[in-house]
Amino acid sequence: MQMRPQIQIQSVIKALSDVVLPAIDPNNKLAIEQGKLSIGLLALLAQQLPNQFRFDCDELARLIATARELVAQAKGGKGTQAAVAALYEATQLAGGTLDAAQASPADVEAMVRALRVTSGQLVTEVYRDGEAGCRAGIRDAVLAMSKEQLLRDRSMLLMQGWEPDPKAVPSIASLLDASAR
Repeated sequence: MQMRPQIQIQSVIKALSDVVLPAIDPNNKLAIEQGKLSIGLLALLAQQLPNQFRFDCDELARLIATARELVAQAKGGKGTQAAVAALYEATQLAGGTLDAAQASPADVEAMVRALRVTSGQLVTEVYRDGEAGCRAGIRDAVLAMSKEQLLRDRSMLLMQGWEPDPKAVPSIASLLDASAR
């Protein structure tokens, strides 16, 4: 059970290459071709995935620049003025979104890992030489976070089929939407 798409894709490529493709009847040229195409597409996705967010931010930055130029140059009647106003407003919103996206997904993942490590170190030290009175609060905080994270992990992997009662696990979208509020 792996959640990181890069590792999942590499695992699927390896399984297809090492197990599935060799098991296909060599006389079934179409199946072999489709298997190789599938592996190729997965390899392409694995290569593009780390850059997708930056690609989208780059496009958004260029669209913002172009929109600002369009707003500055557009002159005309009420329809043009209304369209300029709408584009100006959309450009302002897009600029705010781009500013908020300065941290990349890799930055967020690195911070998740760093907080996991440093939180674990703190828990270890509290149980080593911390005041006994704070240990229950530390334990409760870690267990509460772990319970919520485990629910999200299970939800994120629902499609893998590991859950005995998938309907009992909320959708990842609903859990993430609830966290955003």
